[in-house]
Amino acid sequence: MALEVGTPAPDFALPDQNGETVRLSDFRGESNVVLVFYPFAFSGICTGELCEIRDNISVFADEDVQVIGISCDPKWSLKAFAEAEKYDFPLLSDFWPHGAVAQQYGVFNDQIGFSIRGSFLVDTEGTLRWQVVNGPGEARPLSAYQEALAALKA
Repeated sequence: MALEVGTPAPDFALPDQNGETVRLSDFRGESNVVLVFYPFAFSGICTGELCEIRDNISVFADEDVQVIGISCDPKWSLKAFAEAEKYDFPLLSDFWPHGAVAQQYGVFNDQIGFSIRGSFLVDTEGTLRWQVVNGPGEARPLSAYQEALAALKA
């Protein structure tokens, strides 16, 4: 199921790497959100993408955008991943029911059991403003996020 830009983004409640529940609706009226679905913690492309976001977090913070990573890894793996890579943004566990949120966003590969690379920009009203979905082995460039953030102001 593909989501359409301009429609409400599906709400969810998932545990972060510290076991705290994070809801997309918690950010409504407060900040824009970029949801970054990725296959696995500690995998090469996923680590590279998230480290690029970490190293350029001001690009998001300057535009009042909260970055949230989401994978089907258990929260304990995400905690180790966040600590090892020094991520300052939440990593959410879509472990159980397995991939349910990734399914809502149309980025769950049910044949292999993980989310594919999908990014979604949700505005302060909860509306989907931008999305990009890449296939296996295709990293998302930081420039795609920068273009989406620039369009958010337009």
